[in-house]
Amino acid sequence: MHEWISDNLQTPHLIVDAAYTGVDVPRQYVKDGKIVLNVSHSATQELHLGNDVIGFRARFGGAPMTVTVPLDAVLGIYSRESGDGMLFGVEENGEPDPDNPSPPDDATRISDSKRSHLKVVK
Repeated sequence: MHEWISDNLQTPHLIVDAAYTGVDVPRQYVKDGKIVLNVSHSATQELHLGNDVIGFRARFGGAPMTVTVPLDAVLGIYSRESGDGMLFGVEENGEPDPDNPSPPDDATRISDSKRSHLKVVK
């Protein structure tokens, strides 16, 4: 999806669950437990889009920082210009599996206020 957005000369942005274990992002930009990251080639250095982790170096308010995001912490990716993109389901610490229902406890429940306003566009 990152490649498709970039190939169409648009700016890819990630929505990341900043509370997920292993996420290393500038905390001062986290809102409601989430952070939106510009992952375009022009905004990042040493961008690595791996199977398990996304990593890059970037400047936040002029200060350089190395960002690390486990893939499971990525909630979605979209184009800044068009809003086209994709949201991903919550796996760990998320909603119960519909094939194996069990009552969620407070630690695993996702409130409607934490859901993104974005939708999948085909």
